[in-house]
Amino acid sequence: MLLTVTSRNVLLPDFDLPRPATINVDLRTGKIIEVRLEYIGDEACKKSGDLHFVDAGDKVVLPGLVDAHVHLEEPGNQDWEGFWTGTQAAAAGGVTALIDMPVDSSPPTTTPRNLDIKRRSARGQCWVDVGFWGGAIPQNQDELGPLLSAGVRGFKCFLIDTGIEEFPCVSESDLHTHMSHLENSVMIFHAEIQTASSPVRHRLNSRSYQEFLSSRPKELEVDAITLITRLQAMYPSVSCHIAHLSAAAALPIIRAAKDRGSKLSVETCFHYLCLSAEDIPDGATEYKCTPPIREDFNRNLLWDALMDGTIDCVISDHSPCLIEMKGLEHGDFMKAWGGVSSLGLGLSLLWTEGKKRGISLGQIIRWMSIKNAELAGLSSTKGQLKVGHDGDLVIWDPEPEFKVNPSHAAAPNKLTPYEGMTLRGLVHKTFVRGRLAYDSALQDGFTGLQPSGELL
Repeated sequence: MLLTVTSRNVLLPDFDLPRPATINVDLRTGKIIEVRLEYIGDEACKKSGDLHFVDAGDKVVLPGLVDAHVHLEEPGNQDWEGFWTGTQAAAAGGVTALIDMPVDSSPPTTTPRNLDIKRRSARGQCWVDVGFWGGAIPQNQDELGPLLSAGVRGFKCFLIDTGIEEFPCVSESDLHTHMSHLENSVMIFHAEIQTASSPVRHRLNSRSYQEFLSSRPKELEVDAITLITRLQAMYPSVSCHIAHLSAAAALPIIRAAKDRGSKLSVETCFHYLCLSAEDIPDGATEYKCTPPIREDFNRNLLWDALMDGTIDCVISDHSPCLIEMKGLEHGDFMKAWGGVSSLGLGLSLLWTEGKKRGISLGQIIRWMSIKNAELAGLSSTKGQLKVGHDGDLVIWDPEPEFKVNPSHAAAPNKLTPYEGMTLRGLVHKTFVRGRLAYDSALQDGFTGLQPSGELL
């Protein structure tokens, strides 16, 4: 049995612009078995009545997006976000595979036993494919090999206090121990570090966004990335990945390391590319995240680095919490939980902002699909519409505009800094391994469908 999707506008590998094509997916294996460079949506096909024939017409067919940095927070904190609601949001935004972070769930993904608990919690709940990062914390170096054998895609660590007892930050000494246990694996760094030379800022007004911004200065990222590049040179078989880069001041260090051939990759987030510190009102704690959203000139430098390849990929860092944890009534940035909720909005955010800068659809897919698949070790199956890859497809209309309304989201906590923002581009259908995972024509997009995502 085949799924056939045809369109006048299909984004194929190595093209920046869509072209006519027809894609056949074997529904028994979920794999793409044929890509034909022609549009076949004629009347004969429409009259066939085949439920597995989709004529997308002028709408764009994209490869499913891959989000390699998502906090789903289940088990333990599923009232913040869980597998069911999080993967529904992903499917509605064209994300067909995501990688869950090891922190914020309880227990965290720091041992094979904890990974098994998380996998059991996820089974039967996933509308898209879900993989897992493992956690690197002090004294768990002996768990890293077994976690890799159990299927984690790599490891995440923090260089600065997390505020989470179950997931403490690592020291430089810890990192030497951990990285000596890894070979041909990935270590992801929350790249902020407090050193003796880090500036000390005296906080006066905890409602002030500028005061909060000054409490997480760019130097914290610069010092952390200096350490990371030094460690990568000492452990060259370990791929080092900088999570959620916010400070453009670190870009020269990154460029120099890449010029030396270091196995170093970098991501940034939608909120750093689409929001600016100057526009954040005092007390608006829905904007709080770490590292923080910085000034507009910094945002423009991040865009430049994305376009020249210094920054490799863009992710959501979707990290919701209970609304009361944001402390909206007091607006205290120092006490509010840090994290931005954006899963499912990324394609529209990047398309809307990117069009102002002459960005092509092919560039967006490289940043949101291809490079994230490479990071997670999924480039042989995800991120491109080519024979042998999973039949993950998105039917998308780049033209319609909509206002972000969190009340329409599947999330249990309907709060996002993008509320009220006008964005462009709507997902109509999402297919995961050839199976329909989202359809905007259905009530709530999911009525009558069943989750068929797999655990990677």
